[in-house]
Amino acid sequence: MLQSYLWALQLSVGVVTISIIILCLKRNLRRKKKVKYNVNAENFLKTNKFFAPKRYSYSQVQKITNSFEVKLGQGGFGTVYKGSLSNGNFVAVKVLSESKGNGEDFINEVASVGRTSHANIVNLVGFCLEDRRRALIYEFMPNGSLEKFIYGRSSSSISQLGWEKLHQIAIGIARGLEYLHRGCDTRILHFDIKPHNILLDQDFCPKISDFGLAKLFLEKRSMISMSCVRGTPGYIAPEVVSRNFGHVSHKSDVYSYGMMILEMVGGRRNVETEVDHTSEIYFPHWIYKKVVVEEE
Repeated sequence: MLQSYLWALQLSVGVVTISIIILCLKRNLRRKKKVKYNVNAENFLKTNKFFAPKRYSYSQVQKITNSFEVKLGQGGFGTVYKGSLSNGNFVAVKVLSESKGNGEDFINEVASVGRTSHANIVNLVGFCLEDRRRALIYEFMPNGSLEKFIYGRSSSSISQLGWEKLHQIAIGIARGLEYLHRGCDTRILHFDIKPHNILLDQDFCPKISDFGLAKLFLEKRSMISMSCVRGTPGYIAPEVVSRNFGHVSHKSDVYSYGMMILEMVGGRRNVETEVDHTSEIYFPHWIYKKVVVEEE
């Protein structure tokens, strides 16, 4: 009986000891990843300080947002708050989640938007990097994203945009893409062109935003290599998913732009389940049959 008790006690102590060791190893691994990320981010900022915008402390970010009082929206990589700078200008502060991603999205945004200057590209006012706390400060877009206007169910949201305004918005986005692909010394591929990432200012001038998936490469290179799929389903070019369809290039953004234009014209998502007929679920296929097949 005593021997069984001692055996059980030894087993329990062994399990607890192993658990503590595993926990310590995990914490040490997380600490190393944190240090590695901070070193990589800081090195990047030093190397690209010419392009980097103003750097803010986390306490300054809290002050700008009035302790994160007004929440504008939330996405996969963080939460956006409305803020105000000392000069009275309104800004949108994107606070990145500490548990999401490995920091590549933060570096991508600072690297890409920080080197741009165009009427149809959102302006990055500043950023914050303190340990794992990261924030991006953008100019405030009072009319929000294009998404709510083309998917909106209310007549008020739809009536604000007529065909002429939609045409102007489409042209503006195309000019922004042209600038990213050909107007910078370093070509920028966005990889996530969609209505949600097109912001509208007070005059409904479109500005391309959210460069978390962007990729930079020298302009003389016409094709790039990728290790993983980037983008949002429904807008991703076939060659991004499978090399059987060709090489990835700036034309992959053009494909996404075309899919977005279809949604602007149709006033609906390209994939919509709430339709009268199953043939209408995938809008590009439905419109193709209407325009091409029925004419033959």
